[in-house]
Amino acid sequence: MTIIYLITIFTMAVFLGFELISKVPATLHTPLMSGSNAISAITIVGAVGVLLTGLSVDDVGWLPFILGGVALFLATVNVVGGFVVSDRMLQKFKRGGKS
Repeated sequence: MTIIYLITIFTMAVFLGFELISKVPATLHTPLMSGSNAISAITIVGAVGVLLTGLSVDDVGWLPFILGGVALFLATVNVVGGFVVSDRMLQKFKRGGKS
């Protein structure tokens, strides 16, 4: 029964991610890069959901916990990297001194 919950979470995450990414037109990918990197927050929520479902290793084994941890780490790196890139882009548009 617990594998059904995990498959449901995975299916919902795949569907939600596909829907969100496919709704952004190709011409807006570059301007919206900083905003679309926040989509990784959905991955973070999903990974934390997998890690905190209350299931034990005896119930499902180590694989969901390992995959959840890897997803959490990679999504966090993506979100932080997106904010760093956004900050660097915004620095280019700041005025260099008082006007």
